[in-house]
Amino acid sequence: MKSRIHPVSRPVVFRDRAAGTAFLTRSTADSDRRTTWEDGRSYPVIDVETSSASHPFYTGTQQVLDTAGRIERFNRRYGGETSSQGA
Repeated sequence: MKSRIHPVSRPVVFRDRAAGTAFLTRSTADSDRRTTWEDGRSYPVIDVETSSASHPFYTGTQQVLDTAGRIERFNRRYGGETSSQGA
């Protein structure tokens, strides 16, 4: 592996503003703003709009689309059966 071509990985706090949660992980991202973590050390903090704490898929609030109804409506509108062409 070549030296000096990979970015520096460091501990960073990602803070989800929507859920009010934060987690410490390693990242190559950096920030001028800093926060003090539970261990008493100061880390760069990056605010994110969504994370697993606030995303509908992970929280179980995701709405399921009625794909069967959408297919039936498409078939009614555009003629139903599709024909396969070719051999």
